[in-house]
Amino acid sequence: METHSSLENQPSLAQRPLSAQDVRTLGLAALGGALEFYDFIIFVFFTAVIGELFFPADTPEWLRQLQAFGLFAAGYLVRPLGGIVMAHFGDRGGRKRMFALSVFMMAVPTLLIGSLPTYATAGYAAPLLLLLMRMMQGAAVGGEVPGAWVFVSEHVPERRVGLACGILTAGLTFGILLGSLMATAINVLYTPAQVKDFAWRIPFLVGGVFGFFAVYLRRWLAETPVFEQMRQRKALVQGLPLKEVLRGHGTGVGVSMLITWLLTAAIVVVILMTPTLMQKLHGIAPALALRANSLATLSLTLGAVLFGLAVDRFGAGWALAAGSLLLSVTTYLLYVGVGARPEHLAPLYVLAGLGAGVVGVVPSVMVRAFPAPVRFSGLSFSYNMAYAIFGGVTPLVVTLMIQVSPLAPAHYVAALGAVGLAVALYLLTAGRERFASMRAS
Repeated sequence: METHSSLENQPSLAQRPLSAQDVRTLGLAALGGALEFYDFIIFVFFTAVIGELFFPADTPEWLRQLQAFGLFAAGYLVRPLGGIVMAHFGDRGGRKRMFALSVFMMAVPTLLIGSLPTYATAGYAAPLLLLLMRMMQGAAVGGEVPGAWVFVSEHVPERRVGLACGILTAGLTFGILLGSLMATAINVLYTPAQVKDFAWRIPFLVGGVFGFFAVYLRRWLAETPVFEQMRQRKALVQGLPLKEVLRGHGTGVGVSMLITWLLTAAIVVVILMTPTLMQKLHGIAPALALRANSLATLSLTLGAVLFGLAVDRFGAGWALAAGSLLLSVTTYLLYVGVGARPEHLAPLYVLAGLGAGVVGVVPSVMVRAFPAPVRFSGLSFSYNMAYAIFGGVTPLVVTLMIQVSPLAPAHYVAALGAVGLAVALYLLTAGRERFASMRAS
């Protein structure tokens, strides 16, 4: 099978400057990614009220919350299947089609969640419908994230792949911030009774409408030059792309899963778990913890772009090494510093958010881990499987570790920082040639 991308035979294309069309593509892709991630994450901010509305009133509080979080987790469990299926067609039929389909598949269930009847109206049909919607969202995001990274990396000059992936990742993380801000606004503008009565629906309805707007915007995006030239040369993969990945690209899968594990440590521990942990470990007021979290998420968004630039300037190996060290050090500073001086939460959290920006390095490594004909399938399988496994296990592991030490979250992140350093060392030595360009084979 032909394993070289079109960039191999066109050095001038690979080295051309970033064009206005490239900037437009990046902007539209990042905007769509932000809106789609907002749609996926907004559920977590309203888990409590959804638990009250979609399950019987006589259900014990702990069980109701467990059921609501189970619905949230269902979205993560479906991600690998959705990602694999969409990647298959992305490698066989085109990146653009799947890129547009993923945001449509997210917009529809998000809009419907905002319109669903509650348990009081529909009985057990209500939580079952909600579960179906969450599964559709999970399938959509499983295709969106890897598809977006492949799409932008195959549009821009090769020497700007790091920046492109960093900007796209920043867009995804910005979606988390949008969800946090929307949830804050709803809880400020409406009383708890009003939120339970109707206002909880507003973020989902808004997200669905903006999702359809993103679908419209993506109509103006063109198929990637890499895929078009593979199609013209009849170099598309024959048979099952995933079979080719598993048979001939084990190293790429292994490296991609390891750095995805690092990504989950940065996102799940530093961004998603830390506000709650700060409240439990150090008595930080919820409002202060959430405000600091918003600043940290904004810092993460900026950090992803900066690390993407570092990939283009210094190489993925050096950028990953520096980012892994920064993430480990700043996470320790956060947990040790807040334990001693709680009033320093915000600035320390901002630094940790910047360290978490190392996630901006991850996609630029993964798109180079697989040749163009199976790039979407290889990246999607590695990323979604690793995220489903490690993203699901991380909260449990960290929670158990806290029983031993209040610095457990920092210890866990530092351990994954060591994994990041090991991968960086591989990229700088044995894997230097293999991961040097988009012509990985």
